[in-house]
Amino acid sequence: MLELIKKVPLFAQLNEHQLNALIEICTRRTYKSGTILFQEKELGSVFYMVLSGSVKIYTTSTSGEEKILTICKSTESFGELSLIDGKPRSASAQTLEECTLLTITGQSFLDLLRNHFDISLGIMQELSNRLRDTNQQVYDLTFVDARTRVIKSLIKMANSHGLRKGTTIVIKLVLNYDEISQLAGVQKSTLMQVIRDLEEKKILMISPSEFTLELTKLR
Repeated sequence: MLELIKKVPLFAQLNEHQLNALIEICTRRTYKSGTILFQEKELGSVFYMVLSGSVKIYTTSTSGEEKILTICKSTESFGELSLIDGKPRSASAQTLEECTLLTITGQSFLDLLRNHFDISLGIMQELSNRLRDTNQQVYDLTFVDARTRVIKSLIKMANSHGLRKGTTIVIKLVLNYDEISQLAGVQKSTLMQVIRDLEEKKILMISPSEFTLELTKLR
């Protein structure tokens, strides 16, 4: 477990003694695909780190419509916001595939922040990054056309989950079309229209388990 924790950016600066102390307060668990880890407006009591798999963070409207905010993959963390401010969860979290996660209880997490400035600084940097991402999403929804939003979402997935092979990037499909449309902030019909266009232009190739982006044609 020590080698896995070292890969989590928040803990990369810790020495071996500090990492061993961290391991003592962590619990390692495996969750099936589709497991809801917590729901929006619940009181938060756990901090999560992804060792393998992926987790979607999303909100739900009063009509039941989902909006995916981000996808957390291996070495990324989530769930700290409500532990820090004491308010209910601002979003829900659900596994997209079988996941192995490390969890830390709320009180242990706060004690960790008090005792290790490097971790506190890492949390602040992570929250700053998420605020920047939120600002970009607001900008895209306000000023960017639907086709560009779809392409940006595909590129974001490629950066997070893709494997570069020469001039192509292969991405395992951890999201279905409904979820990709939520991530892009477009209707599913619009998503499918853009995908068909990209396939016709040989920019995007789709198989049952993955899709491939051809970078030389993505201009």
